[in-house]
Amino acid sequence: MLHKVIQVRLYPTKEQQQQLAQTFGCARWWWNLALNKSIQVYKETGKGLGRSALNALLPGLKKAEETRWLADCYSQVLQATTLNLTTAYKNFFEKRAGFPKFKSKHGKQSIQYPQNVKIVDGNIQLPGNIGIVKAKIYRPIEGKIKTVTVSQTPSGKYLASVLIEVEGENPTTTTEGKIYGIDLGLKHFAVVTDGEKVSKYDNPKHLAKYEENLKRKQQKLARKQKGSNSRSKSRKVVAKVYERISNSRQDFLHKLSYKLVSDSQAVIVENLHVKGMVRNPNLVKAISDVGWGTFVNFLAYKLERKGGRLIEVDRWFPSSKICSHCFHQVSEMPLDVREWTCPHCGTHHDRDGNAAINIRSEGIRMLKADGSAVSAVGGEVRPKLGRKSKLRHSPLSTEAHVIVGTPI
Repeated sequence: MLHKVIQVRLYPTKEQQQQLAQTFGCARWWWNLALNKSIQVYKETGKGLGRSALNALLPGLKKAEETRWLADCYSQVLQATTLNLTTAYKNFFEKRAGFPKFKSKHGKQSIQYPQNVKIVDGNIQLPGNIGIVKAKIYRPIEGKIKTVTVSQTPSGKYLASVLIEVEGENPTTTTEGKIYGIDLGLKHFAVVTDGEKVSKYDNPKHLAKYEENLKRKQQKLARKQKGSNSRSKSRKVVAKVYERISNSRQDFLHKLSYKLVSDSQAVIVENLHVKGMVRNPNLVKAISDVGWGTFVNFLAYKLERKGGRLIEVDRWFPSSKICSHCFHQVSEMPLDVREWTCPHCGTHHDRDGNAAINIRSEGIRMLKADGSAVSAVGGEVRPKLGRKSKLRHSPLSTEAHVIVGTPI
């Protein structure tokens, strides 16, 4: 079985908006209470509270005088909140995510319906007292609906993310198509090579385009009195600018990732340590805006759907310091050096293009070492006869139709 997510826009009525706001508030309150209770119990006993122990607290809260309003919330929304909290704890202890945070009434709000959601005449019917909500479904929802997450963006828009289960098997690993090597950067967002040519994609600098507009609106927001309706309206105006920036970034990343995945069998990138890189105060804004991590995630799931492979080369691999012609490695390569000449063979290199070629070569070596079938097209990455490679691994050829090992 395969799972897909389709996001649709919702247009609730005024009454439905109020009901959703109450449900958002109940789910948020229960998350914060359950998280606080889990922290207290862990401090006292050294053990956390599981999903069943937290859900056992709900009946008493619904009957208590001061929290009787909790009974008006659809029960499965609260149970889904418990499941999400315990999952967040599990991810934290397995070092996949940070510690769960308390939720605020400001910013994005979300709730999850684990079942009983239906599509009625092109609209979405939510369980409980909300009923049928007008929706704009841009593609048919075919398959079994597993869960639906309803969210409200900071700008006030309502969205529904529908997780559906469809019949089918995971695609088999493909050995047809190009193998791309990508060097990610700031001046050029991506320098891409397929072994035959090098292509450069400029950094769109999404934040810089809206920076003056954003500055003016943030200054207006800062002058508003806290708690006033005027401040609430101004906050939505600022949120709309941020949403526009985010949408333009997502659009660029989706289009570029689709272009690379559509004719490839594998894409090779560097495993960048973004969290460490943003500690540089001079680059934090540019690195945060460029969206490298999101781009790699887009490549990963698009390749998985197709049966392709995403290979991440170790971040310490000296892709910029190695001559892609003779494999000589220089000792130093400052960031301000954008072009250089190999002292061993005299080949003149563009820094980013040379790095992309080396990243591609290293990724193909990793594929072969893994026993994967590789049909790489184009490019010559082995040293000239009589010259020894300066790499720690053996040089390889990526000529067309090289099959190594057995297909995975």
